[in-house]
Amino acid sequence: MDKQRGVINQSTNSATIADVLERILDKGLVIAGDIKIKLVDIELLTIQIRLMIASVEKAKEMGMDWWITNKDFNSQSTTVQNADELEALKKRIEILESKK
Repeated sequence: MDKQRGVINQSTNSATIADVLERILDKGLVIAGDIKIKLVDIELLTIQIRLMIASVEKAKEMGMDWWITNKDFNSQSTTVQNADELEALKKRIEILESKK
């Protein structure tokens, strides 16, 4: 009986980094923080930091899809915008040339 008390039980269940990352992406992880700089009760600067880590599917479930409409992240929206701008420029050139 004394021998059993002296034995330290170790957990056989361990999570690898891949397991932890899969759980985070599946459930999502939010880190939030605020930094405020005040001088004599006058707020000079406020920085709000929000970080969310999740899979694309989880983010879409939460209603976040900014990368679809943001031209910096979506080449298709940039192509459409460039085509619209090109068409507008062509019309302006036609108008200017017709005035000559």
